[in-house]
Amino acid sequence: MNVLDLVRPELRELRGYSSARMEASGGRVLLNANESPWPGVADPEGALQRYPDGQQPQPLVQRLASLYGVPAANLLVARGSDECIDLLTRATCRAGLDAVLVSPPTFAMYAVCAGIQGAAVLSVALDPARGFVPDFERLREVALAGPVKLVYVCTPNNPTGGIASIDAVLALAHELAGRALVVVDEAYAEFAAAPSLAPQAARNGNLAVLRTLSKAHALAGARIGALVADAGLIALLRRLLAPYPIAAPSARAAIAALAPDALAATRLRVAALKAERARMAQAFARLPGVREVYPSEANFVTVRLDAAAATYAALLAAGIVIRDVGGYPGLEGCLRFSIGTPGENDALLGVLARRERVA
Repeated sequence: MNVLDLVRPELRELRGYSSARMEASGGRVLLNANESPWPGVADPEGALQRYPDGQQPQPLVQRLASLYGVPAANLLVARGSDECIDLLTRATCRAGLDAVLVSPPTFAMYAVCAGIQGAAVLSVALDPARGFVPDFERLREVALAGPVKLVYVCTPNNPTGGIASIDAVLALAHELAGRALVVVDEAYAEFAAAPSLAPQAARNGNLAVLRTLSKAHALAGARIGALVADAGLIALLRRLLAPYPIAAPSARAAIAALAPDALAATRLRVAALKAERARMAQAFARLPGVREVYPSEANFVTVRLDAAAATYAALLAAGIVIRDVGGYPGLEGCLRFSIGTPGENDALLGVLARRERVA
């Protein structure tokens, strides 16, 4: 099975844009890209005067490939995993004909990108009674019965925090070979105990994995995401990508964050956050009015409360912003609490404790 068979036929031979940096690099006098010959008034050092070196900054690609344990040819760097989702949707889904399959409640961008492309969105809901675990048998049935091109599995899932079975994901990818691509969103993988499927995606043509530096690596503002997939699919998606998608300051920040000493510091912070996650889950469970604290392998905890709206309002009045996820199917009365520093977490718990004493 060739995963490129899932790509829109009119895109398979698309050459894509060839930028000045792609065609020639190096040299001392750069007169090929119509850039300003002088540094900008707001950039006297000239750090932003020139276009970045190529569409895929090779030092960054190499460090990400090493981090995820995959060949560089199997990795695409983009402006956050959101852009990878958009590229996959545009590459595979014909407007009005094809569909994506999701398991709500889950990350909304899968459906948003499908809607922009004019693709249908099919769903197999996660069951709260089963701990929001994907129904893989039903996913297989729906994908085989309809014009599904992409099946999204978010693990750990946002906004519930649960993880999917690796064996079940791999079995689904095998069963849907030639019919639909299984896309595993691992935005929160660093906070989970389960191993990443990125190495499997580099070897399995029907599996793709989304990663990001936004969460564990504290680079949300840099917008650095990655897709690991079949090398042929990666090459095609590069042709659909903008000529210079990664801003030079973002690339520099990401490369610095992937240096050995920075990665070691990040691992310590992830461990500290996981300890705080356990502490907060226990504290939430002891609060009156809390109906359920959902197990989480991400950097947040989702809680179902009797008075979710009032709790949200009380925290906001105290200057603490959380996420009301009650609008997601199956999450009525739920709030999602990102895990902060110990001091921030104590402040949140203090507001909740005072509110309960007043009540």
